[in-house]
Amino acid sequence: MATSNTPDIIYTKVDEAPELASASLLPIIQRFAAAADVTVGTKDISLAGRILASFPEHLTEEQRIADDLAELGELVKTPNANVIKLPNISASVPQLLAAIRELQAQGYAIPDYPEEPATDAEKSVRAKYDALKGSAVNPVLREGNSDRRAASAVKKYAQANPHRMGDWSADSKTRVAAMASGDFFSNEKSATLPQAAKAKIILETVNGETVLKDGLSYPAGTVVDATYMSAAALDAFLAEEIAQTKAEGVLFSIHLKATMMKVSDPIIFGHAVKAFLAPVFEEFGDEMTALGVNPNSGLGDLLAKVKDNAKIMAAIDACMAARPPLYMVDSGKGITNLHVPSDVIIDASMPALIRAGGKGWGPDNKEHDAVCVIPDNAYAPVYDEAIKFFKENGKLNPATAGTVQNIGLMAQKAEEYGSHPTTFEMPQAGTVKMVLEDGTVLHQHNVEAGDIWRSASARKAPIEDWVNLAIERQKATGYRSIFWLDAARAHDAELIAMVKPILEARGVSDKFEIMAPREATRASLETITKGENSIAITGNVLRDYLTDLFPILELATSAKMLSIVKLMQGGGMFETGAGGSAPKHVQQLQSENHLRWDSLGEFCALGESLKFLAETNGNDRARVLGEAVETATQGILDHDRSPSRKVGEPDNRDSHYWFARYWAEALAAQTEDAALAAEFAPVSQALAENEAKIVGELAAAQGKPADIGGYYHADPAKLAAVMRPSATLNAIIG
Repeated sequence: MATSNTPDIIYTKVDEAPELASASLLPIIQRFAAAADVTVGTKDISLAGRILASFPEHLTEEQRIADDLAELGELVKTPNANVIKLPNISASVPQLLAAIRELQAQGYAIPDYPEEPATDAEKSVRAKYDALKGSAVNPVLREGNSDRRAASAVKKYAQANPHRMGDWSADSKTRVAAMASGDFFSNEKSATLPQAAKAKIILETVNGETVLKDGLSYPAGTVVDATYMSAAALDAFLAEEIAQTKAEGVLFSIHLKATMMKVSDPIIFGHAVKAFLAPVFEEFGDEMTALGVNPNSGLGDLLAKVKDNAKIMAAIDACMAARPPLYMVDSGKGITNLHVPSDVIIDASMPALIRAGGKGWGPDNKEHDAVCVIPDNAYAPVYDEAIKFFKENGKLNPATAGTVQNIGLMAQKAEEYGSHPTTFEMPQAGTVKMVLEDGTVLHQHNVEAGDIWRSASARKAPIEDWVNLAIERQKATGYRSIFWLDAARAHDAELIAMVKPILEARGVSDKFEIMAPREATRASLETITKGENSIAITGNVLRDYLTDLFPILELATSAKMLSIVKLMQGGGMFETGAGGSAPKHVQQLQSENHLRWDSLGEFCALGESLKFLAETNGNDRARVLGEAVETATQGILDHDRSPSRKVGEPDNRDSHYWFARYWAEALAAQTEDAALAAEFAPVSQALAENEAKIVGELAAAQGKPADIGGYYHADPAKLAAVMRPSATLNAIIG
């Protein structure tokens, strides 16, 4: 029950498909929750909302909005936090630019994004926009570690209704290519600070000393890393792999995370674009620079800027003809792997390729084997070993496969996902040093111009919390439990030195194994192939990668995962699973008024949120609501009420009708709370009696283009009209 102006549950306003779905689902949630005196409010963490909150001085009084992300960032540090977090855009530069243009067209006088800021004012604007790129939301909200797993009902459904898996061939040419040296993995240094320390990062060159970052502060026990990727080694590796791929006669692809790793990976992506078009850049580099070409923005942006230059276009055509065929994002539209940095996200793209039997789509709109270029060797072995395993053993059988759960270290900006402010592209050759306040040089590297240097850290309290969360989960399940840590990697060696004493002190060392990611991948695949279960206890990046890889193999999707963040101050955040924000779903809605987004992740998160509220606030009616949500979710699965992919068939809005109906039926049937049963009996009856009418009204809405008033910043009234087209359902829900 609410004790302040803060709602009992915060349901985040986000982007793209999950936000469209919210326009239909949230009114249902708020109506049902109100019956138990539970308030459900919203906070806007969408890309458009964050842009508007960053520039109040450019807006009218009516247009200004609060900085909801900052407010949520404070809330998650309190015991009362109860947040249902939906997937939001981790914006690449092209997405950010598109959102800015849309808002400007809607009458918001926000400034343009300065590509090359010259004045202090432009630099200030650029800094504000850059703070919104990539993983700007998650590090603010994730004040706890991650417990991600397939909900029991979802796993049982997947086993009873196994999805299609592509066949693997032992002679498949698909492989992973990673750098043998000169990458982040091989250059990493790590140290655990014995006491609290302040630090700065400097670059010493022949011209003197430049401070790259000052004012860094770390509590005692923090693991602090530093590393760099050699630009020369990267370029040599890319050139070699392009030639090798051509010789092998397969597709060329690069797999990065230019959204979460918003500083380093767009630069690496740009190197790939330049390497693929090397002859063009050698001949026309200066002309293309004058035309505003930035290879980091991708091939699509490059082509748009040079399209009127016949010589450059001819050179590109000739170069592309001589190169290996590219793995395609959309072969029908000619969108390649190199078109947009945010189009190929490794944790989604690699599992999809593995599930498909190692196949990717080529320019000829047919499936082919592919070389998967993952430059850094820290996590490439996971995908390399998975591919080798399936070549040897054939595809996974979802009907009999066990499951891999995950306990992930992510609190307080742990590891690489918190490294954005301390990642730099070197302006010139020199020595980068991380210097403590007392003058101690903690880490240093000799670098060349263009090298990508970064520092990351993980604090002691989150590490200890992570290990204890793993101990709790292993005790609750008895599953095989593996810490995915590589003793040969500098950072992991520091973590192992902290993990082992905790396990020994708790008397559970015999319950856990410690393996490097490659060995852990094979062990986990062997375990689930036998129908047994495993818990992967990992750092932040592997948490992200594995909670796509295994669910996509087991369930066909990662969007249906149960994702609980136990906040370190006692609150709870319930993430609606992985799966991104599904831009293709939005495009289908706009063209055909059909939304295929599956809200099963939202249903799972809602049930957990309500039960958590019952525990923390003593509201037993919230527990009854939460248990009824679980019954309704089971009903969705048992009766196959999830959305179809095809227009004219049931979509997201239909699934919400059935969810409301099953939820009402469960509440009407339960005997623990007579008042709730009495309130929902007529709702249940009305939803059942009007089934044909409601389903007909929902079906009639499909098949025509839908106007929601904007892609990144939809018009609320238009969105509600599109997503709540059944007057009968609306009248029953209220």
